Amino acid sequence: MIVTGTAHRVGPRVSGLARLLAGRNPLRRSYDRIEGAVLVMLVAAFLIAVAGASVLGGHIYGTQQAKAARLHMTVATLTQPGPTIAGQLQPGHARARWAAANGRQRPGVLTSVTAPDIVGAPAGTRVPVWLNHSGQPDAPPPSQALMLFYGLLTAISAVACATVGLVISYAVCRLVIDRRRLAAWESAWALTGPRWTSRR
Repeated sequence: MIVTGTAHRVGPRVSGLARLLAGRNPLRRSYDRIEGAVLVMLVAAFLIAVAGASVLGGHIYGTQQAKAARLHMTVATLTQPGPTIAGQLQPGHARARWAAANGRQRPGVLTSVTAPDIVGAPAGTRVPVWLNHSGQPDAPPPSQALMLFYGLLTAISAVACATVGLVISYAVCRLVIDRRRLAAWESAWALTGPRWTSRR
């Protein structure tokens, strides 16, 4: 009996949703059908946005992994003291030498972006440095967890932006449809209203 009662309660809700989207109720007007069609299209657009955001997040993650795979780490020795203070807008510099891919020592300049450990380091300090395919210092690659976080953040941000856009679109469509409904109701009432009042 409990199962039957539960099914009886759920049934009208599902059938009501089906009538809203694809029902043939003669009382429904064209504006109701338009609203149902708009709702279906917005739900489809949301699902497409979720799929696209997943692909975008995976692409960001794969791109970062590919870039990290092209880097190799070596150890550089500072030939001068590193900067005492450095930031993202004004990175510090220090001359150093490191082993190239052929094993020969190569002099160059490290920055606090490509080698954060040079900040406050005295001359002769050995610091890790990441080199690209041309043997030039590059920024250290993010960790696997951070790359995964960037991918998820990109996907979530894309879904959030799409959701906001779709909600605004539905609100605008609903506002336009409600105004048309009200105008149609007023027009119909202008025809039927006098008949009701004359009967009284």
